[in-house]
Amino acid sequence: MAKIKTHKASAKRFKVTGSGKVKMNHAQHRHNLGLKTQKRKRNLRKSAILSASMAPTIKTLIQK
Repeated sequence: MAKIKTHKASAKRFKVTGSGKVKMNHAQHRHNLGLKTQKRKRNLRKSAILSASMAPTIKTLIQK
């Protein structure tokens, strides 16, 4: 049986935490920052946990 290759683009964007959750960074923080409020930009800096329904899909893409 062939092994599943790691999807490199996904591996660069997502990490799996110790408890098995999938961590990601927010989008919308690259340009047009003058239009966004300080609060919005501050919250976009933080990482987020991916939803439980999407996590299994990403885990299969980034498995080693």
